[in-house]
Amino acid sequence: MRIRRWLAACAAVTLVATTPGAGAHAAPTTTRDEDYRPQLHFSPDRNWMNDPNGLVWYQGEWHLFFQYNPEGAQWGNMSWGHAVSRDLLHWTELPVAIPYSADEHIFSGSVVVDERNTSGFGRPGAPAMVAVYTSWYPATGIQAQSLAYSTDRGRTWTKYAGNPVLDLGSREFRDPKVFWDAKSGRWTMAVVLATEHKVSFYGSADLRSWTHLSDFGPANAVGGVWEVPDLFELPVDGDPQHTKWVLVVNLNPGAVAGGSGAQYFVGDWDGTRFTADNIVTGDPEPAAGTLFADFEQDYAGWTVENDPTLGPGPFGAGPYPGTVPGQQQVSGFRGRSLVNSFLGFDAPKGRLVSPDFTPDRDYLNLLVGGGAHPHLPGTTTDFLPDGAEPVIDFELPDGQTYEQAGWTATGGLRDRAQVVGPARSERGHVGDKLLTTFFEADSTTGTLTSPGFTIDRNHLSLLLGAGGHLADGTGRTVVELLVDGRVVRTATGNFSGFMNWRSWDVTELRGRTAQLRIVDENTGGWGHLLVDHLVATDDPVLPRSVETAVNLVVDGQVVRTATGKDSERLDWVGWDVREFAGRRAHLEINDFNSGGWGHILVDHIMFADRPAPSELERYDWLDHGKDYYAAVTYNDAPGGERVAVGWMNNWQYAGSVPTAPWRGAMALPREFALKTIDGELRLVQRPTDQLTSLRGDGEVFTLHDATVRPGVRDLPAAADGTVLEIQAEFELRDADRFGLQVRGGDDERTVIGYDAGARRLYVDRTRSGQIDVGPLFPGVHSGPLSVDGNRVRMTVYVDRSSVEVFGGSGQTTITDQIFPTPTSDQTRLFAEGGDVMVRSLTIRPLRSVWR
Repeated sequence: MRIRRWLAACAAVTLVATTPGAGAHAAPTTTRDEDYRPQLHFSPDRNWMNDPNGLVWYQGEWHLFFQYNPEGAQWGNMSWGHAVSRDLLHWTELPVAIPYSADEHIFSGSVVVDERNTSGFGRPGAPAMVAVYTSWYPATGIQAQSLAYSTDRGRTWTKYAGNPVLDLGSREFRDPKVFWDAKSGRWTMAVVLATEHKVSFYGSADLRSWTHLSDFGPANAVGGVWEVPDLFELPVDGDPQHTKWVLVVNLNPGAVAGGSGAQYFVGDWDGTRFTADNIVTGDPEPAAGTLFADFEQDYAGWTVENDPTLGPGPFGAGPYPGTVPGQQQVSGFRGRSLVNSFLGFDAPKGRLVSPDFTPDRDYLNLLVGGGAHPHLPGTTTDFLPDGAEPVIDFELPDGQTYEQAGWTATGGLRDRAQVVGPARSERGHVGDKLLTTFFEADSTTGTLTSPGFTIDRNHLSLLLGAGGHLADGTGRTVVELLVDGRVVRTATGNFSGFMNWRSWDVTELRGRTAQLRIVDENTGGWGHLLVDHLVATDDPVLPRSVETAVNLVVDGQVVRTATGKDSERLDWVGWDVREFAGRRAHLEINDFNSGGWGHILVDHIMFADRPAPSELERYDWLDHGKDYYAAVTYNDAPGGERVAVGWMNNWQYAGSVPTAPWRGAMALPREFALKTIDGELRLVQRPTDQLTSLRGDGEVFTLHDATVRPGVRDLPAAADGTVLEIQAEFELRDADRFGLQVRGGDDERTVIGYDAGARRLYVDRTRSGQIDVGPLFPGVHSGPLSVDGNRVRMTVYVDRSSVEVFGGSGQTTITDQIFPTPTSDQTRLFAEGGDVMVRSLTIRPLRSVWR
């Protein structure tokens, strides 16, 4: 959630009270054409945006309200932004609809048109639009439900004097979705008790007074908080006489691709209670195979490498029987014991290395839980690089200010001294002290400039944390290297309290005199810096590994990796290891993280002929990508359509995406339907019909009945582009994997493929351009997709900074952000392990919605 989620990620957030709406909305540009600006999707002209709110159609206009920060491009000061459209494509951004105040911030909710004037806010023939939203009160942290109303088509809003209208005194009670239930003749509200994993239903005759009806949950995915519920009715297979109800529940973290996501339940609503048909119970059974390690008695040939400098552990002398004292309940493992590196809590670090083996089955399956800190290439386990020469060690005598040590200070950083840091394992600094600009919370701003020093080696590196603000309009938090008073290098943190190495190649500056300048201009979330230990080296200093991961190592290289999902529940991971058959390999279970969720859980490693079923995969998801969250549907859509919009981002890295002066975009509007597929009732999705109007007059590339041999096949220039609609139908031959590469160039590409053996549609964005958005950004995201008559169909929408993939009849969708070089525009076909037949391929350029 907005506040709980953000505070959980940040050391502190200061919400600055300003005049509501001040500077809230500049006139939109005629053409929004920045490098990563979506050309098909809605994004605000500037500033931060997250959840869609108040989706309603009224008098020919589609209204899109959204969580919005009027003051900058990071989360905070939550208000309702507003845009309207006649066609769900071309949007007019309006001034902030419901602004925050010092006493109340405006969280998510919905809008209804009160045609019957039950609330009394309208008048006969002129109904009011009524917003039902969550009020968050900073003074208490309480979340309650409130009303605002508009009688001028949503242009101006008045808060109800009797707010809040529903208050349980809870800090985790939010996101009301309200609709008129014709069968019961009353308003119905679905609202979440977030940490209890419950959707509460309330009824009202007038929108002002609410009566509790029932609760649903916990059920299926409960790895994170439940948020943004939605309940609606759909015909089954297009039959209006046969309907079912769908309950959408968004959650964060704990989604199928990690972090934020949206699950759905199909069932019945009797006007009071929702009953689901697709609740999954029991643990998934692994595929039959050969056991490699069950960790029941001992480590049996594994090598334990515990770091003795941070206390005993983390792996101890043998497997642990379940939950360590002080740990949340561990579940999902088999037998009585498992690998649990929570020994000594999250502080200790270490590694567990398996005996060598040779893969002799197609898949390696294992149970994994714990922290979500993946292995990243190009990292090191060394705490301090060998041969590093300290230039500034930040170990001033107690009480000595920076000015007394020869630094120049400005603003609120005058007369400051270094601070004694927390345990080294918690922040990653060297020695006892470090530089921080976190004074008076994040409200302090200013600069600190060091005395001069001579650059005498090829690389300078420093430990840097917090920050992350380069040039997003909210004020910078950066460290600058100055030579002759000119900025020659810049670095910032990554919105994390753990410090890591940032390195500069300064070869051409050797012999010059330089200074270090700390710049803090930011008063919002993570509006401070942590700095320590500037060192000079001959070679670049690699960032420290902070992984909690299980790695498959072949020929000294990590070829497969798995991590937990910030959950003490273990789930199955299945690695396809066919390409490593007959080669020597081993496993490494690494815990190099001493922060939150700095531990890993592992159990029951086995070889099998098919992948083990993941627990999360057994549930029903709206989207299998990383970037589809807070999905909610329109009230009163014409023709009874059920149109949905989701936020195209993920809370794991939402504040770090490299866009400016805005941050946040919406996924394409989609129409929902229920369809029977392979004997099961599934929610299917397709982009709304209006999207075809963007096809334009550009050259269309087509290909029919073409065989793609193993490798990559280039296509003519007519297939290339950065804003495309791609419709493809493949017929299976003997290829293991096949599909498309989009936004290609140099070593960049985004792969949209199908794994024939696993029967899965996937998007691989590990080489999609800027992938250093966050450690959990790069990856391969996939969802199940059955073959239809030996054919696989997919429709793909490529935009400046995203791909949205609709597989089959729309039963499997994958939405992922990408940040390629703007000139990377090549489209290719590929096949691996054999041939595939392209029965049809149509690639169309699409016009921008901003022109």
